[in-house]
Amino acid sequence: MLGSSSGYISLRLKKHHSSNGFFSLSRRSYRATSSPLLPAFSNRKTHALRTVRVYASQSDANLDGTSYSSSVAVPSAGKIYKIKFCQWCGGTTKHDIPDGEEKIRAICTLCGKIAYQNPKMVVGCLIQNDRKVLLCKRNIEPSFGLWTLPAGYLEIGESAAEGAIRETWEEAGAEVEVLSPFAQLDIPLIGQSYMIFLAKLKKPEFSPGPESSECRLFELDDIPFDSLAFSSILVTLKLYIEDLESGKIKYHYGIIHKRPGTSPSEIRAFTLDYHLQV
Repeated sequence: MLGSSSGYISLRLKKHHSSNGFFSLSRRSYRATSSPLLPAFSNRKTHALRTVRVYASQSDANLDGTSYSSSVAVPSAGKIYKIKFCQWCGGTTKHDIPDGEEKIRAICTLCGKIAYQNPKMVVGCLIQNDRKVLLCKRNIEPSFGLWTLPAGYLEIGESAAEGAIRETWEEAGAEVEVLSPFAQLDIPLIGQSYMIFLAKLKKPEFSPGPESSECRLFELDDIPFDSLAFSSILVTLKLYIEDLESGKIKYHYGIIHKRPGTSPSEIRAFTLDYHLQV
């Protein structure tokens, strides 16, 4: 979380009804612009990180034009009720709120240890190659047969960049050089945080790994947006295209709020909130 302790400044964004379409942010104004590429961003609260461009529109809507509220009720305990036994001693667990905490946890009835659940970090590469991007067609579930960036879960003992390089090799048979971080996208509803890096091919060679049935370099106009695997990949690619059109590649942070009850295949059922770009 961004906060004053980290050197960042936390500010509340308030919308003022006026004809000029400006927002007031700590005595400074930012013109609200609506993005044709992404769902409307929530304007309830934002954080300032150097320069922030704020998107806004009159209502929250997904990419196919269906409007809905961006307020999401995220289960406070995740899948905590599925934890029946202690991972340390094998004792049965009870589900209660430990002293000094606010969320329900799985607590061992024998040794008293508490099982904490933490989000999974997904890392991957957005590979630039002459205004083309490398995508992989998934050969596994979920989203079998759909296109994605080469990405996967970070392993213990490796950095985020190292994991992104490894996943790219495993899924696309490509050796890459990481250039810079491009986007961090949190998805609280499913407990995942994506870290996507910009990268380039070291060699003009790639081939599908066991988890991919095909790998291909796509021109930007040919990216199969109707056949992408995940919301995070949709957001990443749209932001990348927006940056190219603006003439400046930025670093992005945002929270993808998925609609509860939607499947991974419903990649447009979300809003992108707290969007920062520097």
